[in-house]
Amino acid sequence: MSHSRLAALSLCRRLACVAAFLLPWPIAMAQGPAAPENKQDFSAAERLLLMTDQLHMLKPPTTLNYSYRKSGSLEPGFTDSVNLKLARLPDGKCCQASGDFLTGARRTPLPEVEQAQGNPVILFFLERDIREMQRLTKGSTVYFRKRIRLALYEAAKVSEARYTYKGRPVAGHEIVISPYQDDPNRAKFEKYTAKQYVFALSDEVPGGVVAIRVQIPAVTGTDMLLEEELLLAQATLPVRAALQATAPGKLP
Repeated sequence: MSHSRLAALSLCRRLACVAAFLLPWPIAMAQGPAAPENKQDFSAAERLLLMTDQLHMLKPPTTLNYSYRKSGSLEPGFTDSVNLKLARLPDGKCCQASGDFLTGARRTPLPEVEQAQGNPVILFFLERDIREMQRLTKGSTVYFRKRIRLALYEAAKVSEARYTYKGRPVAGHEIVISPYQDDPNRAKFEKYTAKQYVFALSDEVPGGVVAIRVQIPAVTGTDMLLEEELLLAQATLPVRAALQATAPGKLP
């Protein structure tokens, strides 16, 4: 692993976007194919999603509130909430993060994250998603986590986007990945290989995360087999066709 990648990984750990979890989320893509010498150590998607100070505009104590919706023909749907509490650090800066992912019988306590700068709700969402994939397919959480990491590094589509927050337009980016589309082991979970993840980000909203959406189309027809969405309170997304891929983009 290159020196710059090691340095960035160390920074990412300090930003609590990796090491604060019970399950590992290393950013380094050591298992993937070697990148060309002239290619940056991290993709634009990695930098936007996992290596950005998304909490810099917040003044603790405060709470980030998200709605959570599950629908589709696979299982009964539901609506719920996710709340991320951000407390002031001893030096007065932001933030120490804690909270609950969903409520009642679905409630999953979140591990406390000290000195968080990247928004922990991203990795909390992905960890729950991976556990759900394990439940549905009997596959390996390690394998699913690796596929998402590789997709962010190798094949993520990044584009500029606009959203609405508190009734006003905000600029941001959209990241789209399909981790299982070209998976060599897709035959083991063929029903889920069209799964697509859409990350809606904007540094003009608290916490930097507007929404995260996961969609799996049904094998036949136009219905969704599964759709799950995490959405920041008072934010709305533009209407879009299901699983509409965005064109790859480059960051300045």
